[in-house]
Amino acid sequence: MHRAPATARPLWDISPPVHAGSPVFPGDTPYQAQWTATIAPGCPVNVSALTLSPHVGAHADAPLHYDPAGEAIGAVPLEPFLGPCRVVHAIGCGPLVEWRHIAHAVQGLPPRVLVRTYARMPVDRWDAGLAAYAPETVERLADLGVMLIGIDTASIDPADSKALPSHQVIRRRGLRVLENLVLDAVPEGDYELIALPLKLTTADASPVRAVLRAL
Repeated sequence: MHRAPATARPLWDISPPVHAGSPVFPGDTPYQAQWTATIAPGCPVNVSALTLSPHVGAHADAPLHYDPAGEAIGAVPLEPFLGPCRVVHAIGCGPLVEWRHIAHAVQGLPPRVLVRTYARMPVDRWDAGLAAYAPETVERLADLGVMLIGIDTASIDPADSKALPSHQVIRRRGLRVLENLVLDAVPEGDYELIALPLKLTTADASPVRAVLRAL
């Protein structure tokens, strides 16, 4: 019996490139790579060694990042990082994503929300004026059953914040977070999110290869 080939669902790669020029939070460890073995007579493979902050590129923060008693990323359940999500546009919203910027798209929210703030995400430079979540916005999303929030900037709090109020909301409400996503080409709407962190047993974050797939 002949079967028609399955139609592949469109896929959006929402991860920035990671290389030596990738921007990092000031003072954080940049990406570096070196060869520890190269293909040559007597050596059949290339092998590299990497040095980087787990916050380079698209990444998932662990509770340990903002809570000294929090779990490392390897102990965090994977369910929040896989499943239905909504991309909401709040382009040019200013320093904080307030409720009014996303209220048009909160009806029937799935449990994961990614907010786009840039017209074009600066993958090649650090942006000290990055947009962040207002803590009240995170509280209201949690009230609606959201388990994961994401953003196309390096932090859900302002770059110069010391109190990290939005991180403290996700700590208290048990939410998970993705940062440094690239949502430039993604229309507003609902998708399947796939962004699994590595099982790093002592780390405060993990890089992810974040993708969205059409439902």
